[in-house]
Amino acid sequence: MENESKYTLKVVLIHGQNHTGSTCHIARELADKLGGETTEFFLPRDFGAFCVGCCRCLYESENACPHAAKLAPIVKAIDEADVLILASPVYVYHVTGAMKAFLDHFAYRWMIHRPDPSMFRKQGVCICTAAGAGVKSTLKDMADSLFFWGVGKIYQYGLPVHATRWNKVSEKKRAAIDRSTTKLAKKILAARGHVRPGLKTKGMFLVMRMIQKRGFTETDGAYWQKMGWLGKKRPWK
Repeated sequence: MENESKYTLKVVLIHGQNHTGSTCHIARELADKLGGETTEFFLPRDFGAFCVGCCRCLYESENACPHAAKLAPIVKAIDEADVLILASPVYVYHVTGAMKAFLDHFAYRWMIHRPDPSMFRKQGVCICTAAGAGVKSTLKDMADSLFFWGVGKIYQYGLPVHATRWNKVSEKKRAAIDRSTTKLAKKILAARGHVRPGLKTKGMFLVMRMIQKRGFTETDGAYWQKMGWLGKKRPWK
């Protein structure tokens, strides 16, 4: 990227809980190491509505969602960010209810519908902690959304901290977390400005393109036509 040394990395950090526990501390630690400008949201404090299943975002417009106005500040931050960090502790082997309710509102952005082209040039990070088990399935809950949004490069970091409070996490484990977040931050910073999706993402996009060419919904079809994706244009070019 031109003038990359002067480029301010924009990070949006979305917490799946209101309290500042282990997951929050680790996510903030990574964001701090990335430097730049970080915007934080806490769920459900900053957004706590449940999807009502009206499907208006799919068949009409995302702005037709009854919660569109409340969600708008987070959408704006996501669109302007270079790095998206989704952070959730493990709640019974999955993300928190607040994180799930939040992600449910982005069905319209999945590749089968109307993915935003900027997503294919962003980096995303999924972070979670558990007192015991459930890290893998919780990370998958968040990574699935990032993948189907089209995020160009996705990282996952989760671990059992064997504690329910950050101040109870051992010094040895904190040191390991520090090393891991430093390593991850270096990877993200090295990739900034030239992120491109991998073969799996490109392949999924082309499958969705085939579906759109056969016809799906009128709203989606008009969007894909407008983007030029039914022709030779691709969101990562």
